[in-house]
Amino acid sequence: MLRIAICDDESQYVENHANVIEQVLKQCGSVGELSKYTHSDNLLYDITEDQFFYDLILLDVEMPEYSGMELAAKIKPYLPNVKIIFITSHIEYAIDAFELSVFRYVPKNDMEKRLPVAIRDAVKLIELESGKIYTIQTNSRLEKIPYKEIYYIERDGKNARFVTETGEAKVRKSLQQVYEELDSEEFLFVERGCIVNMIHIVQIKDGMAVLKNGEACAISRSHLQTVKEQINAYWGAHI
Repeated sequence: MLRIAICDDESQYVENHANVIEQVLKQCGSVGELSKYTHSDNLLYDITEDQFFYDLILLDVEMPEYSGMELAAKIKPYLPNVKIIFITSHIEYAIDAFELSVFRYVPKNDMEKRLPVAIRDAVKLIELESGKIYTIQTNSRLEKIPYKEIYYIERDGKNARFVTETGEAKVRKSLQQVYEELDSEEFLFVERGCIVNMIHIVQIKDGMAVLKNGEACAISRSHLQTVKEQINAYWGAHI
């Protein structure tokens, strides 16, 4: 079940957004639990003090107590993977929204058209990032790694080294064997010694795949065009 919060100081907008969310969830065949806020400080308290968890948050930018921008910055340390959709009448905020790694920016003057699309895309991505698990089993341990937490896997001698959101793990297998076991279109070779989870790629720059955790994996010249095509095809099919 998806946990979704709406925060806007105008209750009419909160109800309107809730109706759109419910319609989108129904169309996607998804189940969600909605929380509604008209005071930004209440949402912040619930997340920072009561440890409420949300997958998706819709934030109005212009609010008393805390603005949407301030709120997003304060929320991120507690919910680093939350998807945030900003809604505002001021287009200049779009630049700041990207700096905060906000999922989508929706202008109020085009909300009827763009809000359902933004919510649908966020729901699809959240569901895409959850679910599958890779299991590392040896004589002494059993470790389960969610696919969504894997940034990349690289060759490390005779081992495959997983770099994840929570640390590292190694398995004595070839990268090709790991790739076949993953059997998932999110993973692609960027060069012979490295597999990247494209969900975590934020940009391709100077022959590097830049990831959400700030690391960058080199893409071989022979793989570069294929990598770009695979990323475009993947997101084109899923978003």
